[in-house]
Amino acid sequence: MDVVLANGRVMTESGLEDGLAVRLNGSRITAIGPVASFGTQTHQRDLKGAILLPGFIDIQVNGGGGALFNDAPTAKTIAAIGQAHRKFGTTGFLPTLISDDLLAVADAIAATRNSIAEGVPGVLGVHIEGPFLNPKRKGIHELTKLRGIDEAAFDLLTSLGTGRTLLTLAPEITNPNMIRRLVKAGLIVCAGHSNATYATVRSALDHGLSGFTHLFNAMSPLTSREPGVVGAALDDQASWCSVIVDGHHVDPVVLGIALRCKPHDRFILVSDAMPSVGTDIGTFVLQGKVITVKQGICLDEHGTLAGSDLDMASAVRNAMKLLGLSLSEASRMASRNPAEFLRLGDEVGRIAPGYRADLVLVDDDIQVLDTWIGGQDTSSASDGQHLEGRVSHG
Repeated sequence: MDVVLANGRVMTESGLEDGLAVRLNGSRITAIGPVASFGTQTHQRDLKGAILLPGFIDIQVNGGGGALFNDAPTAKTIAAIGQAHRKFGTTGFLPTLISDDLLAVADAIAATRNSIAEGVPGVLGVHIEGPFLNPKRKGIHELTKLRGIDEAAFDLLTSLGTGRTLLTLAPEITNPNMIRRLVKAGLIVCAGHSNATYATVRSALDHGLSGFTHLFNAMSPLTSREPGVVGAALDDQASWCSVIVDGHHVDPVVLGIALRCKPHDRFILVSDAMPSVGTDIGTFVLQGKVITVKQGICLDEHGTLAGSDLDMASAVRNAMKLLGLSLSEASRMASRNPAEFLRLGDEVGRIAPGYRADLVLVDDDIQVLDTWIGGQDTSSASDGQHLEGRVSHG
């Protein structure tokens, strides 16, 4: 029997609309319209006036629920991270490995492949953030792990075979032809942890670079005589920019300026979350460094930011409160934009017939009430259960 989600406010391409119901059949949305138009051969779920949004898609998730991908790059870790973030509306994500040895990269890719094969809810691929970064902009990344891209690394990076592989690199530590080869092999390549000049980034964009990881953080700034990575990101109207909107990584005034430089549909909200998300832990260890979590900030002993304690629902709230965005704009940055960036825009990221039923139900304060992944809601998903209806990864 079909399921009809009724009596809610539904976020459509036209904005938030009253008086609509959403019909689900299995893993898909089959129709949107007045509830009376669906007849009686359905099971109705009363949303009691709450807001139904497309599920959030987080392309940078280091950890959550006490688990850290670098500590144990396994399918079990990925499942634990996904379960923790689902409580905050994340229905699709890329487990993210920060700079590590190639053996750890291989384990992360294998774990992602296994997770997709096993149907771990929400896994869309993997984000390899480094180790191909500039030491001058390494941030919290371990200096001894950083390296260049050789043929062995290329073969490994292109080996997932399913889902999406997002690679963050510093364009200046490789060459435009390598970027072109990676993109031709199916990778999505972003610039990050980079000290590149504008000219170097412009060449990388011309060779297939498509985005920028956590804009403003760990990259050469916009200055009067050298636009740097930030200048290149804001100047190029087609590229994507992920942003960490927690009030700590980037001043809201600076983000507001960025939003006036290029279309809003080129910005993506990310969490850059660490193991503390979904827990009350005050410290964790990242590659031998003790990280302290206090008032939503993750710092090492030297005061270096180490990811974040942010979740996607909070990112949406912050985008509205700190940046003055509407719910429609903030929601799009958390769902449709990352879906389009991952080239999954015809599968997820919208509430529309034919799309996968990845949904989040929130109240007026954007507090999460329920989530659906592949048509199954939180109440029907027990711990460790694999939900049906995965995204097609062809």
